[in-house]
Amino acid sequence: MHLLIEQLIADFHERSLPELTFRSASLPALPGKIDAVIGMRRTGKTSFLHQVMRGYLDQGADKESMLYLNFDDERLLPLDVSQLTAIHESYFRLFPHRRGVRCYFFFDEIQNITGWERYLRRLVDTENIQLAVTGSSSRLLSSEIATALRGRSMSTEIFPFSFHEVLRHEGITHHQSTRPGAKKRALLENRMRNYLLCGGFPEVQGLTDEYRIRILQEYVDVVILRDVIERHQVSNVLTLRYLIRHLLSSTATLFSMNKFYNALKSQGIACSKTTLHEYLEYVMDAYLVFSVPIHTLSERVRRTNPRKFYSIDSGLSNAFLPVVQADRGRLLENCVFIALRRQQLTVEYFKTADGYEVDFITTARDGSRTLIQVALSIREPATRARELRALLAAMRENCLHEGFIITLEEEEEIHLDEGIVRVQPAWQWCLHQG
Repeated sequence: MHLLIEQLIADFHERSLPELTFRSASLPALPGKIDAVIGMRRTGKTSFLHQVMRGYLDQGADKESMLYLNFDDERLLPLDVSQLTAIHESYFRLFPHRRGVRCYFFFDEIQNITGWERYLRRLVDTENIQLAVTGSSSRLLSSEIATALRGRSMSTEIFPFSFHEVLRHEGITHHQSTRPGAKKRALLENRMRNYLLCGGFPEVQGLTDEYRIRILQEYVDVVILRDVIERHQVSNVLTLRYLIRHLLSSTATLFSMNKFYNALKSQGIACSKTTLHEYLEYVMDAYLVFSVPIHTLSERVRRTNPRKFYSIDSGLSNAFLPVVQADRGRLLENCVFIALRRQQLTVEYFKTADGYEVDFITTARDGSRTLIQVALSIREPATRARELRALLAAMRENCLHEGFIITLEEEEEIHLDEGIVRVQPAWQWCLHQG
């Protein structure tokens, strides 16, 4: 085992780090803490680790101080937890002068080894090592890495490319402080429309519609098989697939479990409500969808009101829409939600006393709140009146003097007695979110 690990270490040091699109994320890298990089499959967690390595090199570290192992490598399997000690022993055998000096270890999919968490804790306790791990397999979902490490880790979520990252990937630059001219604005609007339909998964950027949709659907198939069916021993696969397709194709809408249960029943599909709730939790654990509850201080009200569900990526939802013409309004709302979710804000939807709905009310860690309405366009007088009515009512009830309407292309400031409503085009708003 020592010889194999030494060979893998030598291979890593011999290879050049790949040139990748820079991600707008970073690791805390706190002393004594393990960095857990989590997220859905194929969002770029391994690439992000390579970015972190390159960052250490840019800061003056040498590659010799780093170790990267991917535990999906079949040459490491089967590997018993008792053999994990060979990893750092082999490393220090190759580089004895590094013992006691700061080193950087990166482990991909280490949860493939039963008992891995005990080894990681011991490694951080006994050696001068900054450790980062990723994981997203049927044996341990990525979101559970932090739980397994029992408070010894700091989590960093990786999502598909943001709009800003997609522009960076395509080599399009824009300074947020600079107002674009007509040509640049037309380009940004075009890329935003494309982003809503194609999404941000790195592998599908620039592909034709046919291949992109096939690949995104395959992503979901892998999540269903490995992160839900295999992990939770799901037997009612038909119901599970029906639930996932419904959530992805109905993004940004209220979801009623009772209505969904009755719809299944009317089609002759047998499944209990308890099982449906379990399946829903499994799908959320796999980072495939997120739920947004109603804003309320009452737990009873929260439980009795339906939640809204959003996909991890608007392009992923678009790949499952049953119609040729995508509902860009719902895809835009999905895009706005993910941008808010990246910032680790508390995101809820708001219903006024008169029953008007505002898409998002966010709460930051300092307690500050923001109201956001999403509409593809407010050029039509009826649409404009409807969106403003709900937003202004919510502003009054929350004692806020500012609200936002995110549209596809429109921009203006509306000054009213209740305060200011800032109408922003999605490309501009997304760029300011990072």
